[in-house]
Amino acid sequence: MPKEIFDEKKFLDLSDSAIHCRVKTRKDVVKLKLRTKKTLYTYKTDPASAERLLKNIQCEIIEL
Repeated sequence: MPKEIFDEKKFLDLSDSAIHCRVKTRKDVVKLKLRTKKTLYTYKTDPASAERLLKNIQCEIIEL
């Protein structure tokens, strides 16, 4: 079962141990999904913040 994250700093901390990050873009919301060994974490944000976050992520990024 996925867990939703509401804190941007926690999302960045979890990205260090993530296998990959999937990016799903809608009209006004971007959903970022971090896959770790045990859990899938999701984070919803606006497109501008998502672009900034993706520059700081070390794991593989997969666009959907």
